[in-house]
Amino acid sequence: MRFLGINAIFHDPAAALVVDGEVVAAAEEERFSRRKHGKRPVPFSAWELPEQAAAWCLSQAGLRPEDLDGVAYSYDPELVRLDQQSPAGFGPPAAAPGLAWDAAMPPDPTAEVCWEGLRTTYARRAPAFLATALPGLDTAQVRFVPHHVAHAASAGLAAPYRDSAVLVCDGRGEAVSHLAGHYRGGDLAVLAAQQLPHSLGLMYEEVTEHLGFLRSSDEYKVMALASYGEPRHLGELRERVYTTGDGGFRVEAVDWGQYAKALRRGESWTADHADLAASVQARLEEVLLELARWLHERTGERYLTMAGGVALNCVANTRLLTEGPFQDIWVQPAAGDSGTALGGALHLAHLHGDAVVPMTGTDLGREWTDDELAAWLTSAGVPYTRPEDLGDAVAAELAADRIVAWFQGRSEYGPRALGRRSLLAHPGRPGNTERLNAVKGREQFRPIAPMVLADRAHEIFERGPLPSPYMLFVHDVRPEWRDRIPAVVHVDGTARVQTVDHGAEPLLARLLEAFQARTGLPVVVNTSLNTAGRPIVDDPRDALECFGSAPVDVLAIGPYLVRRGEVLRS
Repeated sequence: MRFLGINAIFHDPAAALVVDGEVVAAAEEERFSRRKHGKRPVPFSAWELPEQAAAWCLSQAGLRPEDLDGVAYSYDPELVRLDQQSPAGFGPPAAAPGLAWDAAMPPDPTAEVCWEGLRTTYARRAPAFLATALPGLDTAQVRFVPHHVAHAASAGLAAPYRDSAVLVCDGRGEAVSHLAGHYRGGDLAVLAAQQLPHSLGLMYEEVTEHLGFLRSSDEYKVMALASYGEPRHLGELRERVYTTGDGGFRVEAVDWGQYAKALRRGESWTADHADLAASVQARLEEVLLELARWLHERTGERYLTMAGGVALNCVANTRLLTEGPFQDIWVQPAAGDSGTALGGALHLAHLHGDAVVPMTGTDLGREWTDDELAAWLTSAGVPYTRPEDLGDAVAAELAADRIVAWFQGRSEYGPRALGRRSLLAHPGRPGNTERLNAVKGREQFRPIAPMVLADRAHEIFERGPLPSPYMLFVHDVRPEWRDRIPAVVHVDGTARVQTVDHGAEPLLARLLEAFQARTGLPVVVNTSLNTAGRPIVDDPRDALECFGSAPVDVLAIGPYLVRRGEVLRS
């Protein structure tokens, strides 16, 4: 059967297609629209339909909208408590089992409260909007899947385990901010769901904004900044943010200004700001550990699967694995809201009896043939060569300390560049951290990541799961390697590792082998191919524009190499 999943309610609009239980295509709308996170001016930033992504998913499989057996919309407006979240004062509908709210709960304090009624009206009308965007779609095929159920399915059904505990934690869904449960035989049992306004994700968003970053977008910057501080406010935060012993938690109001003054975007941070980030990060980790221990006691499962925006916090993920009760943890690579499109489609597929196939990679987006790429280069008047051994040719450029834009195969689904749309550099040059952050227009405190051959990773990195193909955990860099690969070592001695397997990624593995032969290092710097405020590059036009505007030395696009010096001479 054929199921399309749609996310279009908070941010990161996306579409995913599941056919006979297998994920065949998935993409965020930002890769087409070039609006990062699908953001438009408030209030309409939340409500962008992934029209282009959905149409592409169908075309990728040769399907028409009328061929679909169902469409999952990853938000159920009937679960929203409008009389508490909107001045419009609409009455509450009945809640789904396991996702109910508390009638005594105080109003949701988020910045979007006044738009909640309009948001819910939009969601109720989403089937009609989708039918307009996808002519031929039967609105009766659209099913509302609760937001956190879609998150849970993106983890529990996509993971390599048939049975697992599942933990979802983010800013918010319809009426809750968290779900804890387990999958057995593909069926979800919800054991706990934390009602709003209590939310670990919204707490982290508040601190993100207080530190001068963009909320619902830049939370990873807080995680990076935390490494520069000391968690000296942890004791006080334990009194304001705590678990309740029943699988839930409380987040009481906190005056962040008492710890550090609010920053405007672009203002410089101080030790006080780093200490605030470190304190919030540490308390988040502690609460997640307590939630995981409660969940393990209730389920007895060996494996934990995770989704929701908080699951992108790779520092917390590593602590959960190393100090928590589960034997292994699998995190959905598109753990943020874009992943609910995938989870919604998988949820419908399972409900209709399809045997869901575990997710094997993030390469679910667009790709171009060699001839199509050559046509793009020729049309742009860009001189190029076709090396006999692309991996070795790029390794030579990297060994000479050149920055390479790497555009290969199908683009990644989710926020991580995993060797399909990447910027690559030499890890042994300490200045390359600053150099790449300057290329991308990023804050200099932010780390860049290592890509490493899977069979060599254990020699270089410890503490953390290996292999680690999705860059969702941090690892300690062994002391003897820190001076050899300084560009990818964060201030706290860690690195966010991506391992590369020869069988799964033969071209990347060949590049790493060739680089190792030239330098003795089986590691290459890998960061996303984009510049500040722009989505990751997706199509050839994006790649050429990025290469033309940023100080990048070489573009490896398909089997072709473009060198900046040759372009400038042409």
